[in-house]
Amino acid sequence: MPDTTIEALFETMRSYAAAHHVPIMEEQGIGELLELLRQQQPQRLLELGTAIGYSALRMADALPDVTIDTIERDEERHEKALGYIRESGLENRVRAICADALELDIDELTPYYDAMFIDAAKGQYERFFNKYEGLLSPGGIIYCDNMSMHGMAEQPIKEVPRRKRTMIRNIRSFRKNMDEHPGFDCELLPVGDGLLVCRKK
Repeated sequence: MPDTTIEALFETMRSYAAAHHVPIMEEQGIGELLELLRQQQPQRLLELGTAIGYSALRMADALPDVTIDTIERDEERHEKALGYIRESGLENRVRAICADALELDIDELTPYYDAMFIDAAKGQYERFFNKYEGLLSPGGIIYCDNMSMHGMAEQPIKEVPRRKRTMIRNIRSFRKNMDEHPGFDCELLPVGDGLLVCRKK
């Protein structure tokens, strides 16, 4: 697919996301993620949180040798993602699965992945990690978006809106646990909305 065509598709997706309040990665954040992935050159990647397929297609476009499994529980967003994946011409390398990632039987997935990108329910990152890290190859990397949650993760908890406090406590706990995890080397990058990069030892 010509670059001009895929870029036009990405612009269409950004416009749709803005108009329909679909959260997609900020440009700075996804630019940094793509640069890290180009350095890593994974062959197989698992994404939790497809939304409309924007980040999956950006990753597939930037990494011509990667195959991606991406999971989304919202049926409407999943269907929209399928349409964009078909339009992109990348459907042979991007497999979109409609399921709750916390309920999916992992036997349906590839036995191993070189990289994982977690961008789903923000308060559930610890559970996602515990369920899926066993599928990550030694030396593989987990990338986690929204670790700052628009600065709320750095605020005193009393300043965080009450309805978001449980999520923020969970994010903080996850960040702390990963920082202390004996099996991973982790770094929190201050790009986009906070990108946590964890390499499996």
